[in-house]
Amino acid sequence: MLGYVREANAPAAIWLMLHGNAGQASDRKYALPCFPAGDTVYIVEYPGYGLRPGTPSKPSMNAAAEEAYRELRKLYPGKPICVLGESIGSGPAAHLCSLPQPPAKIVLVVPFDQLAKVASEKMPFLPVGLMLRDRWDNAESLRDYRGPIEIFGAENDAVIPVSHAIALAKSLPRATFHLIRGGHNEWSQGDKVGLTDP
Repeated sequence: MLGYVREANAPAAIWLMLHGNAGQASDRKYALPCFPAGDTVYIVEYPGYGLRPGTPSKPSMNAAAEEAYRELRKLYPGKPICVLGESIGSGPAAHLCSLPQPPAKIVLVVPFDQLAKVASEKMPFLPVGLMLRDRWDNAESLRDYRGPIEIFGAENDAVIPVSHAIALAKSLPRATFHLIRGGHNEWSQGDKVGLTDP
């Protein structure tokens, strides 16, 4: 699996992180303190990011997420596989929850509900609905998911306004919503996001 890993000797759970836009998997070490200290954490690399060949798109990023998730299920039979999606990574993370054997837990940090809605707010003068190629719909992907869902929205998020995280949480009655201080890229600073095993 291409990406970054922090291995633990006897992890209670395995976490797969699907990171946000810009940068690469190895740049996401800043998020490691948010995960339970005794758990193993994998951060997947998308096609076209870092040294991984390919082109980033909804199909290729979803496929990379599925490949990593299936590999972890094989490597750690019987262990809960949990997923964290950050920003644009919330799209492929939510996609995994629509699989026949979904993750044990899903955590979305600074996510969107529908990517097209975010784009139309950012560029209201353009027909974004016609232009947007990658139409992730996290609300739809998570609609039938029965595992625990946690959503963290940043109150001063200028990239994906927090209204989208709130709308996503409201569309999912089983979700727990956390409003955190700061902006889009500050979620891992301090103790704003503390993850727990399912």
